[in-house]
Amino acid sequence: MTTVDTLIHGRWIAPVEPDNTLHEHHSLVVHEGRIVDLLPTDQARARYTADNEHERDRHLLIPGLVNAHTHAAMSLLRGLADDLPLHDWLNNHIWPAESRWVNEEFVHDGAQLAIAEMLRCGTTCFNDMYYFPDVTARVAVSCGMRACVGLIVLDFPTVWAGDANEYISKGLAVHDHYRSDPLIRAVFAPHAPYTVSDAPLQHIRVLADELDIGIHMHVHETAEEIDKAVELTGKRPLARLHELGLIAPNMMAVHMTQLSTQEIADFAVAGGHVVHCPESNLKLASGLAPVQTLLAAGVNVALGTDGAASNNDLDMIGEMRTAALLGKMVANDASALPAHAVLRMATLNGARALGLGSETGSLVRGKWADVAAVNLDTLEARPLYDPVSQLVYTCGREQVTDVWVAGQQLLKSRRLTTLDDNDILARTLEWQARIGSTA
Repeated sequence: MTTVDTLIHGRWIAPVEPDNTLHEHHSLVVHEGRIVDLLPTDQARARYTADNEHERDRHLLIPGLVNAHTHAAMSLLRGLADDLPLHDWLNNHIWPAESRWVNEEFVHDGAQLAIAEMLRCGTTCFNDMYYFPDVTARVAVSCGMRACVGLIVLDFPTVWAGDANEYISKGLAVHDHYRSDPLIRAVFAPHAPYTVSDAPLQHIRVLADELDIGIHMHVHETAEEIDKAVELTGKRPLARLHELGLIAPNMMAVHMTQLSTQEIADFAVAGGHVVHCPESNLKLASGLAPVQTLLAAGVNVALGTDGAASNNDLDMIGEMRTAALLGKMVANDASALPAHAVLRMATLNGARALGLGSETGSLVRGKWADVAAVNLDTLEARPLYDPVSQLVYTCGREQVTDVWVAGQQLLKSRRLTTLDDNDILARTLEWQARIGSTA
């Protein structure tokens, strides 16, 4: 028998690759952080012995969820200015609060709170866009979480940088520091077409090509954004980004709720990725992304929660359900966005958008063992006919019992193993008292 680090025996395994595949009574074999085998449980017991063996005979094992768009530290602003449209919410409430409160301590504590929540929801990788990306990366590494940190760029000064050149310079330093870390990837994150001018965007395009990293940007989030762009420039934002050379296979365009048929076709040809954030878009009344049309055109569509300040949670299981239901209504087709396709959006599609498709996002040999176990043996999940449909349409995040990232167990029977939830809660309450006293 071959000795390995870990065996995880599942009642069901949904590997995501190949499409629409579900294994019953199968096991994952993990060694040195990677999946080395996936096979029937009786064969796994005969071939392998492990230092750590986990029996999950009531569970569905899935790839760890990939939250492809977050503002992690904004978890400390959860619920601060609810029930407002995007530009009022952003300009008159969120940005003023950030100007007053955001610093390294805020980002550290907010990132810890967000990572704790995401792990307890089955998320093993998140794509962030916020100030002090070095701090977010440091927090992620310290607890074993996989993260893609956005090297944010804006035209105007903030606590992180004074102008676009400084944002880019500081971002490059973060990229260089983490370039060899297996848990951290960096991408450029110009905030939006309306907050970043042409010259910095052209500079970012050149650097992204040279470094072979992605570009993560809010694009076509609201009709108001597009109307103002046309008024100021005579162009829709996507047309401007096309002219600047940014619409390419390394572009992650977040939201994309306002799209013409021609824009969808052009974006598909360019090979860009769309990150769909249904709950944030609904809450801010930003618009409805044509997800089924994008998928049918060949666009890779990933799934994200956006920040907890506009969602108001980081629950990717809930986001899958919302995406599926909303997608059917937008397409006027009950067969649109079936459960397996939505699970793929929340896992492999997200990994591919981040440039990590060969490393995570599905349970296949050679990839990192980023895994979530979901208990399907509950009153609320019975009767059970299709485990993947049950995951998307019935399950809650409280049914996630265990999470592994690169083979390290970060959630064990609902308990975090590398984070102190009592300390996180205490510091969150301190921030609540500070921020709430001036809200």
